[in-house]
Amino acid sequence: MALIKQVKGVHPQFGKDCYFAENATIVGNVTMGNQCSVWFNAVVRGDVNSIKMGNKVNVQDGAVIHCTYQKTKTVIGNNVSIGHNAIVHGCTIHDNVLIGMGAIVMDNCEIGSNTIIAAGAVVLENTKVESGVIYAGVPAKKVKDINQDLIKGEINRIADNYIMYSGWFKEE
Repeated sequence: MALIKQVKGVHPQFGKDCYFAENATIVGNVTMGNQCSVWFNAVVRGDVNSIKMGNKVNVQDGAVIHCTYQKTKTVIGNNVSIGHNAIVHGCTIHDNVLIGMGAIVMDNCEIGSNTIIAAGAVVLENTKVESGVIYAGVPAKKVKDINQDLIKGEINRIADNYIMYSGWFKEE
């Protein structure tokens, strides 16, 4: 069973049909919607500020979601995939976003809807990423506009697949 802990009397809250891997860690002021999943070695740490996640959010293996004490909370919309070993820290991520493997999104960033942050990208503090784009690099910059095929074929496909994958583990 996942490590789920209260911090200062505040317990994580979960929607329906969520999946948490046995060694996932979820602590403190965390609120998740329906059909979310937190995978192996991932950490969602709402100890110093709040973390709010919408529906159909998957936090893949080794990813970390955190915030900054008395400064920044983390807000994640619906249909968001946080890739393996990514770091999402004290920022806002709108709906239909893919944060690629190993990407870092820092404090006070805002990631617009229908956007991909490429694997390994570093989105520097206070960056505002417009909707419908792909950002890549270190520091991350816009590399192109996103098309409907990428929204359907990558963003939606990955979010939907993680609901399917979690079903495999729930059946055991």
